[in-house]
Amino acid sequence: MSPIAQAVTVSLEDLKNGSVSLEALKEAFGPDSLGILIVKDVPPEFARLRHHMLSYSSYLGNLPKDQLDQLENEKAKYLTGWSLGKETLKNGQVDTLKGSFYANCAFYVDPSLACAAPTDEFNADNFPEYLSTNIWPGEATLPGFKQTLEDLCRLIIDVAVLVARACDRFAQQEIPDYPPGYLERVVSTSTTTKARLLHYFPEEPSTTGPVELGASEIVNGDGDDWCATHLDHGCLTGLTSAMFIDESQASPLVTGPAFKPGGGSAMPPPLAPLPELDMSPDPAAGLYIKSRTGETVQVKIPRDCVAFQTGEALERITGGKFKAVPHFVRGARAALSDGRVARNTLAVFTQPNLGDEVDMEQHITFGEFARGIVAKNTVS
Repeated sequence: MSPIAQAVTVSLEDLKNGSVSLEALKEAFGPDSLGILIVKDVPPEFARLRHHMLSYSSYLGNLPKDQLDQLENEKAKYLTGWSLGKETLKNGQVDTLKGSFYANCAFYVDPSLACAAPTDEFNADNFPEYLSTNIWPGEATLPGFKQTLEDLCRLIIDVAVLVARACDRFAQQEIPDYPPGYLERVVSTSTTTKARLLHYFPEEPSTTGPVELGASEIVNGDGDDWCATHLDHGCLTGLTSAMFIDESQASPLVTGPAFKPGGGSAMPPPLAPLPELDMSPDPAAGLYIKSRTGETVQVKIPRDCVAFQTGEALERITGGKFKAVPHFVRGARAALSDGRVARNTLAVFTQPNLGDEVDMEQHITFGEFARGIVAKNTVS
């Protein structure tokens, strides 16, 4: 079996009252850390929202192709709406096993906003990746999807604000001239924060390639071909634990008569949550982190907790005191399952506003930084 690392865990109450020790923060995010912090005792509605939203991930991924095509935004390089098969893997193959749905979380700051607020330098024409409005599945298609995602994202960002406040306490002691409350302000006022709902499709038994690697190969650092090791480029990435669903037993197909606005019928109720497996049938499936010592370890997030990883923007803001975490994800191998097991999860990337500086010495804004990252990651 691959090694499982124990991430630093703190309670939401300790974050609220400021009693998380600086040693714990350094252990979670510092130069010798895994770069991840787990927050327990989050609001009780989190468990319901997580289960419901990750069920929607399977419902979404199983919509007919013509409906999914309407949710794509090629101009924005698929950083709003749905995408599948638009990324390449480390080995150069097109990734057809993972579907993504991106949503701007500007609604956290202003419910009237559907994307980041434009600046003199960045607008919808020259930076559509961040300035294209959200594309939502209609209520007739996935009733309750939009509201559930917004509610869950708000909760996760609320917790991220408290994690940012704790990081500020650490940074003020470690970094000369660090602006008090900088990261908390960035996270709480950002209109560029994005959510990514992920659906790892069930692997077919005939699938070959990197997904078939065994645990020993992952430990040796060779298991990231399927989802190449990468860094998030924001500040703090909020993560739910993954939900594993046997789609051969719990059908994710949307059935029933379509809702037609103005047709005299009532608005359809939200779709029912799908049954969640107690655990993944493949123990090697999940989140992997490459530690500062070069070891590749698996990290498990409890279902009732939210995890936070550090990204490149935070590393720059703190002058390297907090390090971005290299990580990758593996889905469940079909050979270890009797059914069709999908893996669903949600990541919320808290990021600075486009005009906020992430490099205070070179005066580089997040918009400039993000534009470079997007260009580097875009497949031509």
